[in-house]
Amino acid sequence: MKMLKVLFDFYINSSIHVALAVYALVRITELYLGLPHNENLNYFIFFGTITGYNFIKYAGIAKLHHKSLTENLKIIQVFSLVCFVLMLFYATRLKLTTLVFFIPLGLVTLLYAIPFLNGLTQNLRNVASIKIILIAMIWAITTVLLPVIDAELVLTSNTIFQAIQRMLFVIVLTIPFDIRDLQFDHKNLQTLPQILGVARVKKFGFVLLALTILLEFFITPNANFKTVFIIIFFMLLILLQRAKRKQTKYYASFWVEAIPVFWLILLFVIIKK
Repeated sequence: MKMLKVLFDFYINSSIHVALAVYALVRITELYLGLPHNENLNYFIFFGTITGYNFIKYAGIAKLHHKSLTENLKIIQVFSLVCFVLMLFYATRLKLTTLVFFIPLGLVTLLYAIPFLNGLTQNLRNVASIKIILIAMIWAITTVLLPVIDAELVLTSNTIFQAIQRMLFVIVLTIPFDIRDLQFDHKNLQTLPQILGVARVKKFGFVLLALTILLEFFITPNANFKTVFIIIFFMLLILLQRAKRKQTKYYASFWVEAIPVFWLILLFVIIKK
């Protein structure tokens, strides 16, 4: 039992779970837009997500405690290096236009962790009110626009609506994390829960979710897809309303983050019927 907990913690802490959520959203885009399944792009994004998130989470820690790294962190570092190599491998199988489009996303990820503002003491992560917008934009571009660009399709209003919906969806996904981190985040960060308070930010999240439902009716004529999204809507709404400062360890990091995975699984179940 203890070994299972160790493996599960590694699964969460090494960003495999968040990468799986991003991967699921890419596959959902392929299903919605009728795109062929692109394994090279999907795996590039999956391993790139692990690399990027672990760099953001652990680069500063590794720099400060290089000689006294815990065994778990050392393992995550090695794992991240392997994922980085795999990301480069799949990058060689992608079109040049796709890689060029991806460069700004990679640059933003670097600047999210590396101090370059205010005399090299502040990074994008510490800029007030920008964190949640950056995350939502990167996820929307990566999971909606990148597959379309790679497929060499023209951006249509349908695609733009889906990208907007994805941004709103990710913002709501992020709110339970920000509520959890209220006790840790510096006041200068100006996260949504800090600005609005817990009760109001939940109402704000409900408004954003309502907009995603509205956009869903513009995005797809498929009734089954709409039914699945309504289920996902209520799942996320319940998790949002139950979010609080003192959460269980895996409330946000597993259950909230797993929503895109549940969404993809439900779509596959309906498609196979």
